[in-house]
Amino acid sequence: MEARLAEMADARSLDARIDRMHQRDRTGALAFVIGLWVTILFALFTMWPLIGEGTIRLVLAIAAILVLAFNTAAIVAMLRHYSDDKSFIYGLDIKHLDEMRSRKR
Repeated sequence: MEARLAEMADARSLDARIDRMHQRDRTGALAFVIGLWVTILFALFTMWPLIGEGTIRLVLAIAAILVLAFNTAAIVAMLRHYSDDKSFIYGLDIKHLDEMRSRKR
């Protein structure tokens, strides 16, 4: 009975650690996407007055839109995949981190 209770407590602890790691990754990915948007838009608007020809402006604007769209879509897809398989992905990470910590002691 006590072994079963200890096993359940370990499972809850593992789930909590998985959720914390997943939330940190989500926060980091969101910060990256925001930083990417700010950087690309800053570069676009900073260079805009220096570009004289209309065709180059169009190419630059389309390229910026494509970079932002594809990178944002990739990060969203990654986060969905991580949400779906977070027990497997983060469970392995936690197992390896715990093994490394125990070897250091």
